[in-house]
Amino acid sequence: MKTLRVYRFVLSNLLMSFFVFLLPVQAGQLNNGQTFFDHPPLLLEASTTYKEVWVWAARYYFTIFLPDNAGEPLKQVVFQQKPSPEMIDFYPEKTIAFMGTRDERGKGLNIQQSQWNPETNSMTITFDPPIPPGATITVGLKPLQNPSVAGTYLFGVTVFPEGAIAQSMYLGVGRLHFYKNYW
Repeated sequence: MKTLRVYRFVLSNLLMSFFVFLLPVQAGQLNNGQTFFDHPPLLLEASTTYKEVWVWAARYYFTIFLPDNAGEPLKQVVFQQKPSPEMIDFYPEKTIAFMGTRDERGKGLNIQQSQWNPETNSMTITFDPPIPPGATITVGLKPLQNPSVAGTYLFGVTVFPEGAIAQSMYLGVGRLHFYKNYW
């Protein structure tokens, strides 16, 4: 009798497991409509065109890779400056984005909105259309000028998939170093 119960228990669990895998599931989306990345994007690089303090013509580049199996397209990226020797202001209207890397630029990407929030020291970039999985993109932020204080400046990078209820994913920090000129 006990063996029969164990047999039924094992059989019912096996059948239930089998049927669960047959249910249709949309990749990167929960039943409540929340979207997420199945496999995380990667922050590949952060760089600047000029590493000296006080330079007006600099641009800060952040390269992000969205893997083929990400599950959802990339809709938004937020860059937030971490506590640093000096806070940097940006020109949101001069933000650029393109396929590829800083050194190997591809076609330009359409930025729906670029918004600078000086209270949170964050720049939010929204793409329209969203970036499909399998892409490498680079975003170029335009500061008013490089900081006047030499040192290491960190920018947290957070990405959001497409969707009304998008689950953010923190990719880590992009690190920029600025040096004092000794003329």
